[in-house]
Amino acid sequence: MEGSPDYPRPLGPVNPDDNNRPGDVMEGSPDCLWPLGLPKPFVPGARTERRDATEHRLRILEVARRLFAEQGVDAVSMHQIAMAAGIGQGTLYRRYAHKGELCMDLLRERHEQFVEEIATQYAATATSPALERLDGVLAHFVAFLEEQGALLGPIAVTDKRDWQCNEADNFRRFSFQHAPFYLWMHELFAGLFAEAVRQGELPPLDIDFTTDAILATLHPMFYRLQRQERGFSPERILQGLRRIYIDGVKTAHISMGLAEANEKATV
Repeated sequence: MEGSPDYPRPLGPVNPDDNNRPGDVMEGSPDCLWPLGLPKPFVPGARTERRDATEHRLRILEVARRLFAEQGVDAVSMHQIAMAAGIGQGTLYRRYAHKGELCMDLLRERHEQFVEEIATQYAATATSPALERLDGVLAHFVAFLEEQGALLGPIAVTDKRDWQCNEADNFRRFSFQHAPFYLWMHELFAGLFAEAVRQGELPPLDIDFTTDAILATLHPMFYRLQRQERGFSPERILQGLRRIYIDGVKTAHISMGLAEANEKATV
């Protein structure tokens, strides 16, 4: 039976101790050791669908990709996609409740590539400070949002609608915050902040709150607002993130250290 797209699944619960075991191997890549400290990636779960369902899915994605390239994502309707794919609208909506879900399926391959790029970066900066690696991840993520902005737009709009409205339970709702890719990013940022605290690069902080805050500013809806309505450049957005979540927190840490030193000096 056709259903909502089969989003990537985690390789299993991630135990913080797992990141300390040498020799972790990325599933599907027996010769590739997974960098220490990096959350295990999400990999596509096996699809269980009839042959005709598979054919419909591939045809839908191929047609949607072509129409989006020709007309722009916002200009293409689900009705147009169904007509061009030669399938009924019911068939299309049984698989994708809205354009956001379809775009998420198109993005899945790019998500996997993004994870591999972060893994490569981690391997190359294994001995670098956590905040330096955090800076690299931020730059990568902003570049990803800029590159995939057209496909992320419908996802952002759908997520905003779900936030504003309480629709019927039988409507298959989508939330970017519950997508496996977002959850992986949350674990990645939380791990970097935790490492920075352990290494003395940052003062003790509420890691979960800070991670939620940084991902809120990287939400497609918010990024879209800053790019299209505020007119901010990707460089300005990245610099703003650095000032708040790297330089700003470090400055607070330095100020605390100076205050402690002054207090000791006056004793």
